[in-house]
Amino acid sequence: MARVTISHATIYRYRDPVIPGPHRLMLRPRETPDLGLIAFDLRVTPDARIDWAHDVAGNAIATANFLASSDTIDIRARTTVDLSAPAWPVFAISASAIDYPFLYSDEEWTDLGALTSPQYIDASGRLGAWVAGFVRGRPTDTLSLLKDVSTGIATRIAYEARETEGTQGPLDTLDRGRGSCRDLAVLMAEACRTLGLGARLVSGYLHDPQGMSLGSAGSGSTHAWVEVFVPGAGWITFDPTNRAVGAANLIPVAVGRRMSQIVPVAGSFHGASSDLLGMAVEVSVTAA
Repeated sequence: MARVTISHATIYRYRDPVIPGPHRLMLRPRETPDLGLIAFDLRVTPDARIDWAHDVAGNAIATANFLASSDTIDIRARTTVDLSAPAWPVFAISASAIDYPFLYSDEEWTDLGALTSPQYIDASGRLGAWVAGFVRGRPTDTLSLLKDVSTGIATRIAYEARETEGTQGPLDTLDRGRGSCRDLAVLMAEACRTLGLGARLVSGYLHDPQGMSLGSAGSGSTHAWVEVFVPGAGWITFDPTNRAVGAANLIPVAVGRRMSQIVPVAGSFHGASSDLLGMAVEVSVTAA
């Protein structure tokens, strides 16, 4: 087991004092059997009323309603967690789902809903044709198929750190041959949905004490990956950026159908667009 401390700061600076609108903060990690939340502290400047709620996916969301104008918005979260996910997980996949293709139960199908449907237009079927190349036969081993898709993405798509907001579409990522961790995650999720599988995107942090993983920068970074629902095993974690299976060294914060639903900080301000001087994000993920 590893005890890890995460410090995450987001700072907006403005030319003149502005009136901040409500800010949605997704910074509190999701507790799982492999992740125990030991401590969480959230502080914002200027003063704000913090309202907590859970969204439809069970993510903890804090809404900051600021009480004063300011030329700086400073949002800081400090978290301590225990990580116990094994490096080499074994998945108890149901006999009915060991081989692909398989059928979800009626209840699973209903509950997964839009998580089984591609979210990007692929009128020519290019993505479907690309993903079909990983299906070695019918039937074929489900877990091996998912590993092949994840590895295939890592092999074809070069990782690049990209500070700009937003996410590339899956076909854009295939065409460019490079993308950030969130671009690779979107491509993996859409590939699985094209195969008729339920997939959701995950945002969180990467704990990389050896500094060997892609997507890691300095003392830590935010990260994005994918979970695919397989009966019996439940949500299986895939990190296509690092060709990894399982949740070892990953700290999930939010899950969602689209990446825009799980950004750590989202908000607005009342003022001229030219008032914004810049935004800085500082993340540290270290052994406690």
